[in-house]
Amino acid sequence: MKSTFFKYLVLSITLIVLTELTKHFLHFDKFLYNSLAEKLTSKQIENYFEMQSKWKWLGYVFVPVFVLVKTLIIASAVYTAVFFFNKNKISFKSILNIVLKAEFIFLLVPILKIIWFYFFQTNYTLEDIQYFYPLSALNIIGYAGLEPWLIYPLQILNLFELAYIIYLAYQIGKVTSTNTDTGFKIMMYSYVPTLLLWVCVVMFLTLSMS
Repeated sequence: MKSTFFKYLVLSITLIVLTELTKHFLHFDKFLYNSLAEKLTSKQIENYFEMQSKWKWLGYVFVPVFVLVKTLIIASAVYTAVFFFNKNKISFKSILNIVLKAEFIFLLVPILKIIWFYFFQTNYTLEDIQYFYPLSALNIIGYAGLEPWLIYPLQILNLFELAYIIYLAYQIGKVTSTNTDTGFKIMMYSYVPTLLLWVCVVMFLTLSMS
């Protein structure tokens, strides 16, 4: 249990640190200020940043809560599929441990984002930062002219997601004493439908708010 909690703690702290580094190196607040300046008065913007600073701690709380909820949902879906496809008894903790390890793959996304905008695309906008997802379908197509509800699903189509599925399939095959093919079958009946459901929810919410 200690090992699982330690992974969870490291993952959460690293995500918080990378988020702050992204804001710092990419001058996120400056771009946000310029964007708000087109819609609000100087006083309103000042109040906005004061409020943001006051409640900044909530962002630090949100990250570990988000990581916990996300990993528990994925682990639960995978564990349920393992129960049906594998005769060997596997503990929920072992599945959760695998999911937590797989989540470290996504830490490469903010790192690559910082590298890309800091060293390569030095002339960028707030939208460029928000919509950039390395090695994704969106980066190939571009977000210009796209319907807002299409942006998230195109971000999800990326090589990190593929690496995540492959890693989980391999580890599940290993922990169930079967093989990677069985791991992929379990992923197709657990993680993939869960991901598709989440994408549909985000698309629906985007359409509702647009």
